[in-house]
Amino acid sequence: MKGEAIPYKMLSQDAFSQWLGIEILECEIGRCKVGMTIRKEMLNSMSKAHGGISYSLADTAFGFAANTHGKYAVSIETSINHIEALDEGDYLIAESVIEKVKNKLAFNVVEVKRGEELVALFKGIVYRTQKDWEE
Repeated sequence: MKGEAIPYKMLSQDAFSQWLGIEILECEIGRCKVGMTIRKEMLNSMSKAHGGISYSLADTAFGFAANTHGKYAVSIETSINHIEALDEGDYLIAESVIEKVKNKLAFNVVEVKRGEELVALFKGIVYRTQKDWEE
């Protein structure tokens, strides 16, 4: 399976990302950009987006980009810095770029933005298996 097609297959099988309303905006080998709108049921007790929402968006972008090389890649460590509070109706874009690919590991950085404003910064490491994505 071609690398750019893998995230589309992944999204078609990912009920959680579908529930979040995530859409793929751009995808190429080693990079994926996704977007979503924050809905009322995603807010916390302070009427701001729950931190898990931007984390989940970034994690989806991360997973999609990491798998574009054609092998199943699974997360082994992730972290996020929440920089700005997010509100209902905000449209977020997360872009994952693979910074370094080794034989078994790949290191990704994901920027989450509201327009041009950086609202979260996510880092992740994946383990690259030997299993190929198939049609």
